[in-house]
Amino acid sequence: MNAAGDDRRGATVWLTGLPSAGKTTIARALANHLARDGRRVEVLDGDEIRTFLTAGLGFSREDRDTNVQRIGYVAELLASNGVIAVVPVIAPYADSRESVRKRHQASGTTYLEVHVSTPVEECSERDVKGLYARQAAGEISGLTGVDDPYEAPEAPDLRLDTRGRGVEESAGAVHALLTERGLA
Repeated sequence: MNAAGDDRRGATVWLTGLPSAGKTTIARALANHLARDGRRVEVLDGDEIRTFLTAGLGFSREDRDTNVQRIGYVAELLASNGVIAVVPVIAPYADSRESVRKRHQASGTTYLEVHVSTPVEECSERDVKGLYARQAAGEISGLTGVDDPYEAPEAPDLRLDTRGRGVEESAGAVHALLTERGLA
C-alpha cells in the first residue's frame, strides 16, 4: 500500500511535443477517463505550472530545464503516493526528460513518456495560442520547434501522431498503454 492508503500504483505520464500538438487536450481527456475509472489523477499543465510554480522563469535552456525539473519533482511526489500524474509539458530537451525519468527510476516510481508527434506544419495550422503567427510576424522568438530546438524522444513508451486521430482515440491509446502496464 502506498502512503496515501491506496493499493494501486501511481505513475507519471509525460506528454511531450511541440506547442499546439494536442498534449493538454489529450491529457484532460485521459484524466477524465481515469477519474471515471476511480483512479486518483492530476494534470500538471505546463501553462498553469508556469503561472503558479515557476513564475519568473524565462525560456532560456537553463530556465526550461529548471521548469522541467520542478514539474518532474511534483509529478514524482504525486505518483509515489498513488496518483496518476499526467504531465502535458513540451520539455524540449532530451537530457531534461531523461533526468526526470532517472529520478522516477531511483525512487521506484513508474514514468511513461508519450511523444505527441504532431508535425510542426499541423501545429502551426492549429496554433491554439497564436504563437506560430506571432513568431512568423517577428513578435516573438524562441518558439520550440521553429527557431528553438525540440529534441524528439528517440524511444518513447508511446509515439502518438494526432493527424487524423480524434481526442478520444488519442487518449484511448494512452489509456491502453496504462492498462498494458497494469496502471489503469
